[in-house]
Amino acid sequence: MTQATAKATTGTSQRIVVLADNETATGYRLAGAQVVEATPADAQAKLEDLIVSGRYGLVAVDTGLIADPATSTARIMRGRDLPIILPIPSLSDAFSTEQVDAKAYMGKLVRETIGFDIKL
Repeated sequence: MTQATAKATTGTSQRIVVLADNETATGYRLAGAQVVEATPADAQAKLEDLIVSGRYGLVAVDTGLIADPATSTARIMRGRDLPIILPIPSLSDAFSTEQVDAKAYMGKLVRETIGFDIKL
């Protein structure tokens, strides 16, 4: 069965990919995610390649690579519904010199995402 036939019989398959730095990529791979590694210097070009490929429904972007991926891709996303560009906080945000309490930072992210605190 060719790839075109497979898509025709199963519908359009949309995949998820994470654009992350080398250090963070390992964690996403261990979680089972498909990862594309990048550096701040080549992240924008790799993100645009992921968008143009048409293979992904969601592209999660480490904000340590591109601070505002939605704004940086506005031109190339014009007229496209997919992929959804999802900024994800970088590890450097949690462990920066301004953020001394990583646990408080993660709690803040959870609170902002789901609307309440979870304490374990």
